Amino acid sequence: MSETEHNSLTVQAVYSGSGNAAVGISIIVFMAIALYNALELSVLIPLSFHRYRSLYFWALLTSAVLGVIPQTIGQGLQYFNLEPLWLSMFLSNFGFVFLVPNQSVVLYSRLHLVSQNPLVLGFVRWLIVFCYITIVIPTVTLNVGSSFVPQSTAWVKGFDVMERIQVTWFTAQEIFISTIYIWDTIRLIRLSPEADARRHKILYELLAINIAAIAMDLSLVILQYKGLYFTQIELKPMVYSIKLKLEFAVLGMLVSLVHSHSSSSNPPTWGADCTTSEWS
Repeated sequence: MSETEHNSLTVQAVYSGSGNAAVGISIIVFMAIALYNALELSVLIPLSFHRYRSLYFWALLTSAVLGVIPQTIGQGLQYFNLEPLWLSMFLSNFGFVFLVPNQSVVLYSRLHLVSQNPLVLGFVRWLIVFCYITIVIPTVTLNVGSSFVPQSTAWVKGFDVMERIQVTWFTAQEIFISTIYIWDTIRLIRLSPEADARRHKILYELLAINIAAIAMDLSLVILQYKGLYFTQIELKPMVYSIKLKLEFAVLGMLVSLVHSHSSSSNPPTWGADCTTSEWS
């Protein structure tokens, strides 16, 4: 998108037409919700953990504080064409790095609680490293280039293609990790049909949360491919902040599940080689 087109879109979105004005207002609402959730998470996360050494804790905290907040502000500055451009670029891209790919780290950091397969865990770990190199770096580079050199067709088209690849890739990656989680959760349920109803209820709730997260990811892909770029990038921090808040539900359920497992007379049934210190 050229600078002239961007300026035109911004003016239309805020000042003209009920539909465009509605888009501008919606984006402000998305930003407000994302920032509120991030500020709440920045307080709740340290209070919810007894120890600050786990990957799960740091993935959650950095996603909320270094991901949601700067990306929301940076993209808001960019959408409303507020200077300086370098500031919006820095905030949005810095936040992107700590938000979108970091969500996969959040999912990975609790995957070992249901999956004890070292091959699966190793593959997911290297998949995340691979995406940082092949997806994150080109996305940030093309975003900065297309913003500072909007008259360059190559930069603009390159970023347009890379943005679609990026959105699709991370959605597919998060769905893949969540599917592994769902698959192993179902396996645990089937391996222990005699387990108490409380544990089954917890596992079913974990399934529902993962399915809800997948649905939110798919909504971002749909917006991107419908050409609603600014709606997608402003909705993204809000969606990811909601997914981070859902992690608190997951955290409580996992603690209950492992405590239940610890008190069980048949521990090998659940095969969870972990203690609460892994995330507390």
